[in-house]
Amino acid sequence: MNDRIHSEETVRFNAADYLTSTEDHAAVLSDALESNHAGYIAAALGLVAKSRGMTKLAEETGLSRQALHKALSENGNPTLDTVIKVLDALGLQLEARPKELEVA
Repeated sequence: MNDRIHSEETVRFNAADYLTSTEDHAAVLSDALESNHAGYIAAALGLVAKSRGMTKLAEETGLSRQALHKALSENGNPTLDTVIKVLDALGLQLEARPKELEVA
């Protein structure tokens, strides 16, 4: 029997670390918007915001870091003004398109 003690360090997974481009950000937000789930949309916007850096985003939007964290959480309810400011700072925009009809 091996008497060595194996220690493993776990690191908390942070998806924001893997969103490195505007295309990544757009893909995450597009998926969230297609869900029509307000909590998922707010959380996805928060994830993208974290990947950019909340301090930098706060400076670019004129909103406080605390307000951004609160609004862009799964339980957040950001105003349209906040969403537009954040998307603009991220180099993204909302887009409307006709819904695809589901075939039964």
